[in-house]
Amino acid sequence: MAYFSFRRCLRWQHVAALFLLLPWVLFCASAIAQTQGQTQEQTLKVGVATVPPFVMEATGGELEGISVDLWRDIAERKGWDFSWQPLSFSELLSAVESGDIDVAVGALTMTADREERFDFSHPFYQTGLSIGVLPQPDQNLFTALRALISWQFLSVVLGLAALLLAVGVVVWFAEHKRNPEQFGGTTLQGLGAGMWWAAVTMTTVGYGDKAPTTPLGRLVGLVWMFAGLIVVASFTAAITTSLTVSNLTSRIQSENDLYGTVVATIDDTASQRYLQEQHIRYRAYPDLTTAMTSVAEGETGAVVYDRALMQYRNQQLGDKHLSILPDVFAKQLYAFAIPEGSALRAPLSLEILDVTESEQWSDIVSRYLAR
Repeated sequence: MAYFSFRRCLRWQHVAALFLLLPWVLFCASAIAQTQGQTQEQTLKVGVATVPPFVMEATGGELEGISVDLWRDIAERKGWDFSWQPLSFSELLSAVESGDIDVAVGALTMTADREERFDFSHPFYQTGLSIGVLPQPDQNLFTALRALISWQFLSVVLGLAALLLAVGVVVWFAEHKRNPEQFGGTTLQGLGAGMWWAAVTMTTVGYGDKAPTTPLGRLVGLVWMFAGLIVVASFTAAITTSLTVSNLTSRIQSENDLYGTVVATIDDTASQRYLQEQHIRYRAYPDLTTAMTSVAEGETGAVVYDRALMQYRNQQLGDKHLSILPDVFAKQLYAFAIPEGSALRAPLSLEILDVTESEQWSDIVSRYLAR
């Protein structure tokens, strides 16, 4: 009888516990259902900031770009209704932090500082900084001949001629009276003989057809023999520089070569922070087009910026396009930004993984970037 009472008591305790837990179970089920259906019941506010080629305005006011196409594909898959909220970049970050928008779409770099302010989805694009320099010209006979008629080359030749004339005048003055056989004749003939002697002595080929015989003339000859070695070496270096001046940009092959030039970049960007941290001289420009044009016009020696953005902008520069070096450094990841604790994070990240692992993603990227 006691056994029967004990079991009966246990049954009543179970029933009472179920009645006590039932409201909590119903509440949790309702909260889960509400969370799962939240994105389907409301129109999502999607903030965008123009950053070609990730977000840009097409003909007719429609938005397009890598990030825009990715979001549209995800929203279509999930059946989400949304409306665009155009904002500046600074407004975009503030809006997602305050929860005024549900998603921020653009070219948002994942950083520790931003992660403290809001959440990120799974990254959808890996990029980094690259260097843009002047294209290296094709090396051919025409390029060499064009360098030979440059003002730099002609100024070197004129300078050398002036030096030979000066030495020729001194030798002629010392020799024309006492050595008229070699440096005599008219003034013009004497100066010509002096220049000839200065030239053959400088090149150390000295034919022996002319030689100074006076003490002053021989002193000038001795000094000129040694000075001629320096002059020939300097002249050879000047010619080499003139012939290769068009290839000076080729010396920039990586970020380690940036210390010897002035680099163009844009204010308040990852590239500017990188240049500051590396103590590289730079000049800030208001936009990417102006920065890249400064390299084409010789104001700066290179431009450092996000590789994907430079690739896209480079297509629009025409004759002023740059050569973008293949190396990528200071790598960074792009992702969608969402308010902290948002229920969109998990489903959004899963869809990003699904899309970026498909062939469709390659089509989206190649549509805007020449690879």
